[in-house]
Amino acid sequence: MSWFNVDDEDDAPYGEYADHEVRTRPNPKANRPRTKRRPEHADAVTGMITAVDRGRYTALVPATPAVKGGPKAAPERVVVAARARELRKTAIVIGDRVQLVGDVSGDEGSLSRIVAVEERTTMLRRSADDSDRVERIMVANAEQMLIVVAAANPEPRVRLVDRYLVAAYDAGIQPLICLTKIDLADPEPFLENFAALEVPIFRSAPGAWEDDSPAGVLSQIRETLAGKTTVFVGHSGVGKSTLINALVPEAERATGHVNEVTGRGRHTSSSSVALRAATPGAAAGESGWVIDTPGVRSFGLGHVTSDGILRGFTDLVPLLDACPRGCSHTEEAPDCELDLAIADGRLDALGARRVESLRRLLK
Repeated sequence: MSWFNVDDEDDAPYGEYADHEVRTRPNPKANRPRTKRRPEHADAVTGMITAVDRGRYTALVPATPAVKGGPKAAPERVVVAARARELRKTAIVIGDRVQLVGDVSGDEGSLSRIVAVEERTTMLRRSADDSDRVERIMVANAEQMLIVVAAANPEPRVRLVDRYLVAAYDAGIQPLICLTKIDLADPEPFLENFAALEVPIFRSAPGAWEDDSPAGVLSQIRETLAGKTTVFVGHSGVGKSTLINALVPEAERATGHVNEVTGRGRHTSSSSVALRAATPGAAAGESGWVIDTPGVRSFGLGHVTSDGILRGFTDLVPLLDACPRGCSHTEEAPDCELDLAIADGRLDALGARRVESLRRLLK
């Protein structure tokens, strides 16, 4: 006979340690389970991305007034930030407005965190080539595109300018053209290709950037850029960096030369950057932003549809709407209303040239 009573459950030695009595820990690592809920970051401040370099983002945070019972007044400052983990698959580019938390003092060695990217008003995009549907966002929230072209050395390329125009129309950005080195060649034959597009054009010769008089071309460009964000694009060697240095002397962008053998310019801008272009005598709020981009020899448009191009020809929209369903609006399109309007006189010589420009861009 056992020396203890197995029927007495209260006194049984294994009763306290029975399997059904053992308490198991639901989380062996003692860490809190993951959740999709994110903090609201009510204390986040807004900044504009002005530079991107190897995972670090430079943002300009505007001055903020003091709030009663809240944060103290803070001056305008430049903040260095890293992106939050939840944004690792989100593209953050020059011109983006972002929400910043953490150390937003701008002190040397400080690092804040980007927790949100605000909705973009415009996006300038390009692809590797026309067959590549993967788009790359170059600049966000730009209002204007200044296409810098040289009259010679390097030779101007109509097709490249056409591609810039298509990208601008697709993004809803106002295009501008600046033709440099007009002392080397007559610019008018080249500009005839774009006469019907009603794109503002600036012409410059040597010494133009040193002349900051009210009647000078530099002052005209300053006036056009005032209060707006303008992205500068152009082939290498056309003088884009020289123009930016004239508009923003403290920028000190590197300038290069054109190879006499190949006729090609050397890439001097290796990365995009946003610079404040102050207008002499204007209020601080009237200063514009210029975004310098690396010079390119090609500009892929694999992501652009014909609808994006048509947005730039608002005066032709009534005729385009009257075209047969599925009309491509090209020269080969049967019964295109554009051809009928030219034939019956509804479109004059200028209108016919705009149709020609539209069809060139559609190709």
